[in-house]
Amino acid sequence: MRKILRLALVQLRISASSAMAYRLDFFVEGLMSLVWMTLTLLPLVVLYGTRTSVAGWTADEALVIIGYFMLVRAVLEGVVSPSLVELVERIRSGAFDYTLLKPVDAQVLVSTAKFEPWKLFDVLGALALLVYAFVRRGYGPSAVDLALGSLLLVAGVAAMYALWIACAAAAFWVVRLDNLTYLLGAVFDVARWPIQVFRGAWRFVFTFVIPVALMTSYPAMALLGRLGGLRALAVVGCALAMLVASRLLWRVAIRNYTSASS
Repeated sequence: MRKILRLALVQLRISASSAMAYRLDFFVEGLMSLVWMTLTLLPLVVLYGTRTSVAGWTADEALVIIGYFMLVRAVLEGVVSPSLVELVERIRSGAFDYTLLKPVDAQVLVSTAKFEPWKLFDVLGALALLVYAFVRRGYGPSAVDLALGSLLLVAGVAAMYALWIACAAAAFWVVRLDNLTYLLGAVFDVARWPIQVFRGAWRFVFTFVIPVALMTSYPAMALLGRLGGLRALAVVGCALAMLVASRLLWRVAIRNYTSASS
């Protein structure tokens, strides 16, 4: 574990140095993060402009959902997605051979291949939004709710990572994954809304098939004190199961890898 953390820090430092080489771009990205945050909040403002609650969620509680959505998306666009794009290019060119030759687990190397440091602005904006939501409510979360909300945030990020690793594994059979990654990115936008907004088959799909509810809705419910212990345990269990399944799929993909350079 210490070796993995050291490797991740080295990769992060390299990415940060590359980003700061063009400092104007760094601050432009910060400005774009503010614009994106505004656009993310706009549908919420329109929706709650004429009503006090939607599917049992007030505007302040919905802001908590948006905060979690921004946090998970920052991890997705700052760490996971850039690394996935890098992996597809390595497989296409045959450079993935060199990844397999290194004395570190290939999945670790792939997962830390590239970072987008300016996504830190999104993280800060999301945290500020969460604080603002509770200021509007007039009281903050209890220590237990804060701990449970943080734990489920980690579980949500793990579930998102597992889903994208499964897509990365598919790249060993189907190299062109651009459409699939765009589709998953579009589906992930659903995570900005509480799962209770959806009915019937759609709620089932977004809870169990493409579990965006695990990434934002349930962590937000935990932070708000609206999630029971058994359900929280089930969320953590599902995230762990997804990690194990994605790891097994990755190992199968590695065994079936045929070098493009051979």
